[in-house]
Amino acid sequence: MMQNSMRTDAEKRDKTVCAPEQRPVLLRRKETAPGTGPKILIISSDTGGGHRSAAAAIVAGVQRFFRSDSYAVRVVRAIEEAHSLTARLVQLYNWMLRHRQHWMKYLYWAVNRFRPETRDFFYRRTVGYVRDLFERWCPHIVISVHPLTQHGIARVLKELGLADRIPLVTVVTDPFDGFWRGWACDDVRLYLVASEEARRQLIEYGVAPERIKVCGMPVHPKFEWSAADERAAREARRALGLDPEKFTVFVNAGWIGGGNIPKIFREFVRGELDVQAIFLAGKNEKLRREAERIARHARFPVKIVGYTEQIEQLMRAASVMISKLGGLTTFEALACRVPIIADATTPPMPQEAGAARALVQRGAGVLLTRASDIVPVVRRMMEDGRYYASLRAAAASLAIPHSTQRIVEEIAALLPRGAEPSGESL
Repeated sequence: MMQNSMRTDAEKRDKTVCAPEQRPVLLRRKETAPGTGPKILIISSDTGGGHRSAAAAIVAGVQRFFRSDSYAVRVVRAIEEAHSLTARLVQLYNWMLRHRQHWMKYLYWAVNRFRPETRDFFYRRTVGYVRDLFERWCPHIVISVHPLTQHGIARVLKELGLADRIPLVTVVTDPFDGFWRGWACDDVRLYLVASEEARRQLIEYGVAPERIKVCGMPVHPKFEWSAADERAAREARRALGLDPEKFTVFVNAGWIGGGNIPKIFREFVRGELDVQAIFLAGKNEKLRREAERIARHARFPVKIVGYTEQIEQLMRAASVMISKLGGLTTFEALACRVPIIADATTPPMPQEAGAARALVQRGAGVLLTRASDIVPVVRRMMEDGRYYASLRAAAASLAIPHSTQRIVEEIAALLPRGAEPSGESL
């Protein structure tokens, strides 16, 4: 698709004009001439942490499972980078997640009703960014992991005459039905979804069945590689400075840090339980300091963690996780065989309701409808060994092994002729 010299020039420009998080990840299996491998563009956004995690999982999956001598992957936060207006909308979304979680259902209704991703008002303000992105980097394939990005991307590909040459793939990060209508776009070449429920939802939204494949969630391979046994859990606890033998509760406030989890944590630390706890505050520094103050009054040891890229270590150490029902977070925990106490003190967002149903129906977790119930819920898991063992077994049955490898295989199969992997087949 591009001459070797053109690729070299593009990479030089990327190094000079891109912020660090925008620069392409250049991955080589062995020394080879530049330009022999494909270029993969992943379109994401930091609205919550799930889309970011999905993009990182695909990058890691390409690095692990993509058998090519040379290739490059670039991840862009398209919504916030495209225009100052859309960047402020991302900030508003994250503020609501952190401080006004009960408002999210109204935002969900408004976005599905007015469909901003299809409006000329937003397209005119972001088209320059997208055109420049394609013209400077010219990928062989584009992957969207966000419901509000593929419509604009597809329109630009058409206008540039590239729709037939550059496949547009969407990896849906909402695992079950009830998700955003923005996921459905007529111009997406292939949809990769987590479940039959998600597949049926896309068909209901008008997507042709032959363009949908069920592969599972894009969970980072580092979660799947972990040995999900008690020995691995003891080693992870020891590495965190915790008692390797004690029942460990992971309180996960998420990437953005907030919502109802701080209230649940306050109730939890009042309990007289023979446990230890890990509290993850995410990118919320104020919450981290508040959690440290609360933890001083706990009747058991509590380790406070701010933002970290090693969430798999925290999940591996956990006996149970208390968390909001984010799609990626849920399946990361399931990959580590960790039962979930899901925050339902505010009714789950529509795209999370399916995960809530699956957890309850399969017995892999508990929905917490009142913060004051947290202590008896944890106590039962600690004291009833048969009950806890059933939760662990159900979590294992809900996990979808090798899902990221299947996603990468589907992506590789769509690469245009001349950009195929040149090493051994997947």
